[in-house]
Amino acid sequence: MGDYQKALEFYEKSRQIFEKILPPNSPDLAVSYNNIGAVFNNIGYYTKALECYEKSVEIKEKSQPLNQSDLAISYNNMSQVYSNKGDYPKGLEFSKKALEIFQETLPPHHDLLALPYTWSGRIYRSLKNYQEALRYFEKALEIREHALPEIHPYRAITYSDIGDVHRLMGDYEKALTYHKKALNIQENVKCNPLHCATTYTNLGETYREMKDYPTALIYFQEGLKIREKLPKNHPDLAVIYHNMAKLYFSTGQHNIAMQYIQLAVDIGQEKLCATHAQLLEYRETFEKIRGSN
Repeated sequence: MGDYQKALEFYEKSRQIFEKILPPNSPDLAVSYNNIGAVFNNIGYYTKALECYEKSVEIKEKSQPLNQSDLAISYNNMSQVYSNKGDYPKGLEFSKKALEIFQETLPPHHDLLALPYTWSGRIYRSLKNYQEALRYFEKALEIREHALPEIHPYRAITYSDIGDVHRLMGDYEKALTYHKKALNIQENVKCNPLHCATTYTNLGETYREMKDYPTALIYFQEGLKIREKLPKNHPDLAVIYHNMAKLYFSTGQHNIAMQYIQLAVDIGQEKLCATHAQLLEYRETFEKIRGSN
């Protein structure tokens, strides 16, 4: 999973050195800010991540010669953070900027093109525009199937994204098919464990909605086992706590459900803005569980 604190210390020392010996518009300094931003994003410190990404973009936009593809990657990073913060219009704005540059500078099936399609899809999914989300995810899959090996972990990410949209649209059989395709790759090749945790969580939520609670719990526990290695206030932990709260509520175990939803609300209130859709959902579930006692 990586020692994020050590990574931050290393990248911060590198940045301090670069600022002393390099000109202010050096691409190496932009990379340094980008690396720091990535760590902050991974541990759920989205405001700090955004500050670093903005500094990286500011340097890249002034660099000569301008590296368009590198700039597009930074735009995509900013799209990701804005999406995580719940600012979906800004997220779409930067995702589209990244896509426009990639379309102008890369071959039509270059694997980098899948990045803005993926984040646009996730934003539309969060906005409950599922048909549009599916359109973007399927475009990302088309690119990745053309550009990457059959069992590449990035293809698994897209399978899981598509599966989650099918779940949200109520097509559970299709959802399970895509999630299991993702998991078959992730359990057999080296990949980011957090991506595997997302697939476990998505499978768990699919089975929960199908009312197969024992199977749902197995997958939630697998996802939680991985995500528990994140900082204790990471927003991704709140997601799985919320899922487990809903499961225990459905099975009549209201005291356990309340424990999990309280954890989700506490993290959401600390890490997300007051109007973030996820936090509002956690509070709604909290009130539902509390009202049943």
